[in-house]
Amino acid sequence: MRNVLRRAIAPAAGVTTGVTAAVGGGTIGVSTYFVRQVLKPVLPVDEVPVHEVGPDHVVLTSTEESLAPGRYGMWQNEFQTHARIGDVLATDGDRVTRALDGVDFGALVPGKARFDGYYFCGPPATSLPVRLDDIEVDAPAGRMPAWLDRVPSSDRWAVLVHGRGAQRGETLRAVPILHGLGISSVIPSYRNDIGVPAARDHRYHLGLTEWSDIEAAVLYAASHGAREIQLFGWSMGAAIVLQFLDRSWLSEIVSRVVFDSPVVSWQPVLDFHAGENRLPKLISRLGAGLLRGPLRRQVAGLDEPLDIRLTDWVRRADELSVPMLVIHSAVDEFVPYAPSAALAAARPDLVQLETWDIARHCRAWNVDSERWERLVAEFCSG
Repeated sequence: MRNVLRRAIAPAAGVTTGVTAAVGGGTIGVSTYFVRQVLKPVLPVDEVPVHEVGPDHVVLTSTEESLAPGRYGMWQNEFQTHARIGDVLATDGDRVTRALDGVDFGALVPGKARFDGYYFCGPPATSLPVRLDDIEVDAPAGRMPAWLDRVPSSDRWAVLVHGRGAQRGETLRAVPILHGLGISSVIPSYRNDIGVPAARDHRYHLGLTEWSDIEAAVLYAASHGAREIQLFGWSMGAAIVLQFLDRSWLSEIVSRVVFDSPVVSWQPVLDFHAGENRLPKLISRLGAGLLRGPLRRQVAGLDEPLDIRLTDWVRRADELSVPMLVIHSAVDEFVPYAPSAALAAARPDLVQLETWDIARHCRAWNVDSERWERLVAEFCSG
C-alpha cells in the first residue's frame, strides 16, 4: 500500500487538475486521489531484479525487502512461477545472495520478480505438508474459489482470510498447525481478488461488505459439520473478520480469533500513509469523510457510502466478546502497530498481544516461524 500511494500521490498536483475543477478545491482533489488508491484493486508488478539463479541460490538487487531476514516466496511472470527463498547467504555491494529453497512450479530465471510473505503457495505446489482441495463457496458477490484442508471427523474448523491485494497463499502458514490440532481449514476468496467476481463498483470496501463473502465460507464449514469456528485475519482480513463478528448471524459459533498485522481501525492507517507521503492528516480525514458523503461516486467510484468510523474497534472495544491473539510488528511499514496496542490495552481480558521487533508487514512468521507457530498452536488448542 505504501509504495502504491507514494507513486500515486507524488504527481497529484498535476493529475488532479480535472478533479479540482469538478469538486472545487485542490485539497479535495488530493484527498480524492489519495482515497482512490486505497480502494482500487491493483495488479501486482514484478519489481525486484534477479541477476542469477543457481541450483541452491539466487542473486538479487539489494533492497530493504530482499535483505530482510527470514524465509519468503517469490513470484515471477505474473503467477506462472513461484519459488521459496531462504536466508541471506552473502551481500556484495548492491547485490544479495539468498538461499533458494525450491521452485514450486514454473522456472525462475534472471529478469524481474516480486517478493511475497507467503513462502508456501497453493495448488499445484506441493511444498505445504497437507493436501488442499479446490472447492467453491456461494457468496453474495458470486461463486468464490476456496481451498479446503479437511480433517476427517473433526467438528472444529477455521476460516482463514487474507489481506488487501494479497492471495490466499498468505494464510497457508497456519494450515499445518491447525491440521495438527485436528482443525479443518477453509481458505476463501473474496470480491475483487484476482480471477474472481468483483464488487459491482470494482472497489475494496475495507471489510464493510467483504465480510458477507466470508460469512459464506463460515456457512460452508457449518453445513459440513463445523460446530466451532476459529477465524484468522491478515491485515485487511482482520477488518473483514471484525465486521463479520459484528454483523453475521453466524458469529455465535466463533470461539476465538487470530490476527496478524491487523487493521483494527482504518483511520489511523490512512493517517499513517498520508504522513508517509508528506501529506497532512487533513487529506486523509477529508478523504474518509468524502467516502461516506454524497460525492462518494465522483470521488472513489463507490456505489454506496463507506463509513470507516464503523471500523474503529479501539473505540468499539467494549463490543467485542471473542478471545483474540494479535500478532503485530512494532515496525510494520503498512499498518501501524499503535492501534493493536491500544486495543490490547482496552480489552486485556480478551486480547493477547504478541509483538515482533523487526518483521515487515504480515511477515512475523517469516522472521520467526517457530515463535509464531508456537503461539498460534497454544492459543488455538484450547
